[in-house]
Amino acid sequence: MTLSELCIRRPVMTTLITASIIAFGLFGFRLLPVSALPKVDFPTIAVTATLPGASADTMAASVAGIIERQLSTIAGISSMSSNSSQGTSVITIQFDLNRSIDAAALDVQTALTIAQRRLPIEMTIPPSFRKVNPADFPVLFVSLGSATLPLSAVNEYGDITIGQALSQLPGVAQVLIYGAQKFAIRVQADPEAAAARGVSMEDIRAAVSRANSSTPVGTLNGPKQDVALQASGQMDKAADYRQIYVAWRNGSPVRLDEIAKVYDSVENDKIATWMNDERAIVLAIQKQPDANTVAVVDAVLAKLPSLRAAIPPSVTMQVMMDRSVSIRQAVSDVEETLLIAIGLVILVIFLFLRSASATFIPALAVPISLFGTCAAMYALDYSINNMTLLALTLSVGFVVDDAIVMLENIVRHIEHGMKPFEAALKGAREIGFTIISITFSLIAVFIPVLLMGGIVGRVFREFAVTISVAIIVSGFVSLTLTPMLCARVLRAHDATRRPNIALRAFEAMFEAWLRAYEWALDWVLAKKALMLVVTLATLGGTVYLYMIVPKGFFPQEDTGFLIGVTEAATDTSFEAMKVRQQALVDVLRTDPAIDYVNSTVGSGGPNSTTNYGRLFIALKPQNTRDNAAVVIGRLRQKAREIPGMQAFFQSVQNLNIGGRISKSQYQYVMQSGDTEALYRLAPEMRDKIEKIPGLLDVTTDLYIKNPQMTVDIDREKAAVYGITVDQVRNQLYNAYGSRQVGTIYMPSNDYQIILEVQPQFRVDPSDLSKLYMKTASGQTIPLDAVARLVPTVGPLQINHQGQQPAVTISFNLAPGNSLGYAVDKITELEQNSSPPPTIATGFSGTAQVFQDSLRGQGVLILAAVFAAFVILGILYESFIHPITIISGLPSAGIGAILTLTLFGMELSVIAMIGIVMLVGIVKKNAIMMVDFALERRRVGLSAEHAIREAALLRFRPIMMTTFAAIFGTLPIALGAGAGAELRQPLGVAVVGGLCVSQLLTLFITPVIYIYLDRIDRGLRRKLDPQADGDIERPQVVAAE
Repeated sequence: MTLSELCIRRPVMTTLITASIIAFGLFGFRLLPVSALPKVDFPTIAVTATLPGASADTMAASVAGIIERQLSTIAGISSMSSNSSQGTSVITIQFDLNRSIDAAALDVQTALTIAQRRLPIEMTIPPSFRKVNPADFPVLFVSLGSATLPLSAVNEYGDITIGQALSQLPGVAQVLIYGAQKFAIRVQADPEAAAARGVSMEDIRAAVSRANSSTPVGTLNGPKQDVALQASGQMDKAADYRQIYVAWRNGSPVRLDEIAKVYDSVENDKIATWMNDERAIVLAIQKQPDANTVAVVDAVLAKLPSLRAAIPPSVTMQVMMDRSVSIRQAVSDVEETLLIAIGLVILVIFLFLRSASATFIPALAVPISLFGTCAAMYALDYSINNMTLLALTLSVGFVVDDAIVMLENIVRHIEHGMKPFEAALKGAREIGFTIISITFSLIAVFIPVLLMGGIVGRVFREFAVTISVAIIVSGFVSLTLTPMLCARVLRAHDATRRPNIALRAFEAMFEAWLRAYEWALDWVLAKKALMLVVTLATLGGTVYLYMIVPKGFFPQEDTGFLIGVTEAATDTSFEAMKVRQQALVDVLRTDPAIDYVNSTVGSGGPNSTTNYGRLFIALKPQNTRDNAAVVIGRLRQKAREIPGMQAFFQSVQNLNIGGRISKSQYQYVMQSGDTEALYRLAPEMRDKIEKIPGLLDVTTDLYIKNPQMTVDIDREKAAVYGITVDQVRNQLYNAYGSRQVGTIYMPSNDYQIILEVQPQFRVDPSDLSKLYMKTASGQTIPLDAVARLVPTVGPLQINHQGQQPAVTISFNLAPGNSLGYAVDKITELEQNSSPPPTIATGFSGTAQVFQDSLRGQGVLILAAVFAAFVILGILYESFIHPITIISGLPSAGIGAILTLTLFGMELSVIAMIGIVMLVGIVKKNAIMMVDFALERRRVGLSAEHAIREAALLRFRPIMMTTFAAIFGTLPIALGAGAGAELRQPLGVAVVGGLCVSQLLTLFITPVIYIYLDRIDRGLRRKLDPQADGDIERPQVVAAE
């Protein structure tokens, strides 16, 4: 007894099984998390080390280099890069996809502990690490401002009250503060006034740090009671420090406020953030690489009201740049697309079957398959994202196929006068094998997708599994529920009933199509050789088109957020940068598409050096503005109006690859231990790349010409005065290094006391003569007695990639140019300019992953075809019939690539998956024909008659399933709504491929079948000498 027969005879069992699938599906669907894409982030850890006042050179050599050498002993690192600038180094380590981020963090912690011993002793704060990709865009910004309170007070609320509470939420990696204004006390000395009183900077430093003490003092132990002692050592206001006695001169005290200005200030006064044009403190919330964006944002938004209540009403709080909005929008748009697809597919079935009860049966297969898939997705820990929803939408066109094939066969028997129950038993028996082969050969196509490596494989794994599960569930439904319902729901054929006029018209049209097809088929069968030539031509055409079509990676999404990087000449001061940045923001805000702009200037927060600024731009809702690419083009034009400053814009993407922050989207890296050659050749290469037509914003991160002053100490003279080199360096650090000379400990936070000279003494290099030193004999001499100034140039920041110095050249693509084109052109340049073997070059980030995925594309398609061939060969026990079935594939490829070219789309990874799917869909038509023809052969018809009859009999189900697939995919191809640019290429490829291949396979398959049938017969005789040509196949009863 077959499965179908069992289910036809036991309706209660069948109904309950179906009901439980639906119940599990509903349960799973409600619990599935929502995200933009499957979890594809590389486990990434960022290590930060700070040494205030150190130059980029010092940081790279004595800090970054040491930590990198220690980190490189960890297993499973896929890439490591570092950026060292004035006072900070950030080292980004990316691990292989299969490493657990927590295990990796332990390894990093161990390596840092070992490296700690070899770091400079001046580093008071040990290096720290966070599980975060610094190149990732934050998921949410919280902006704080106040019209009445000073920014340092606002900063306190942001950092302590809000920042710390949010950092503890699961999935939050870190809360960065842009434009931090942490309270500090500044002591600004007047070196001339001090020298007149015989006081040096070192004396001031010692006096301030002595005055602020928090040493423990102990307890008094009496016979009856103990008394804790507390000494008033802590002073927490600038006013208290003004009265400190620095020294005694001629019997009278020298107080601090005679020789210095002491006031309440902030720790870093060379950094500022604006929200539109108001100064603000902005908290940027970054998620951990494996966390779900929507879940993190929800957790933060749920926490904020209680935190809002904890801060005074005079502080305004705004939530901005909520990344989850565009994700939810995209997901709800795909859900809408899904419903439209279901509606269209059901309409197609109704038109072909002309009966509501008959339509109801395959239409049931859709929700059941989708619910079954949701249950499986929940079990596999997947999420509802663009990829899985795309899979569900596409599967709508497939899942009805099996049910249609089953139903159509049963209906045909009923129309010939059989009772529905008998018809169901007989129809299910005939067609059971076809359904199994369609189902398995469809899944076979996705096996290579499951085996794809790297990040692309990660993105598509959920897609492939989801669609395969949907197909398996639908195959199960059409073998169980469909025949059971056919036996119960369908009425016996009544020749007297007449359908309404619309359906009659459609029927007449269909009959006309069938007659036209019959006529065309006979003409083709008479000219078989011609059709063979056409088949070979489509194969050649497909290969040729594949070679010349522009190739891309993922289509650029329009998420509604842009990120801008501004840069000026390397020696630009903070004040000058501030003016230019403000001017730029004012110009940008005139653009009608812009909602608000958050901008930051100064080193700290998102910027590594002072000559950089960062812009975060939010666009208005998608339906009220142009596409992001158009807006970026306009902003580029506007930014050129601001002199002395360059601006680079890019759209924020949900799929972000690589750990390096760059000014443009795609990166090309040159690295070498020979820095002299590297720094000479990199600018030349940059200029060559800039000349390639179609590339924009070509820029590098090489800044080695920053003006510096080297203080050259005359050691002989210093020795005469009894002054050490260390004293000279100390004196300079006291004057110009914003030196932290003391810490004030408060219950909620700790604050620094900062020593420096007054601003008028640090404008010009000649001001060094105003600094005085104490000699061994106690007299005061000017600093220029033992040292002179030499102007030099040095690096502003130094980058390493894999421990070697590296230069990154980044670029954007002009609209209409593909990444494949850029990669080819740059590779060609590289070969022509033949750099020395000491310099290693290559793409990084997205461009590198694209290169890797491109190598696998051809193999992927061949593997899909081969997998299908293997499964079909096993099912048919024949080497030849599978070739017949696969013969229609080139026509699908040519259709897909032509349609993509027609709509000006590139062959992206997404479109590629569309082509792989076509391999599955197109075979289906041929399977139906060949299956039927083999039946007919067994009754004794000739090959030509058998295939002709099969083609005509199967014309209706073939048209039905293809139309169902086309209409199921059409809403995706028309691509409306948020994130549509990601889904559209797939839809376009599938629809185009189906339309073209539908026309061709209806004629190619019969011709190829007739040619190959002779070969098949010959092979059979050799393989199986006992059989006399009449080979029975299991589970199939010859049709009467």
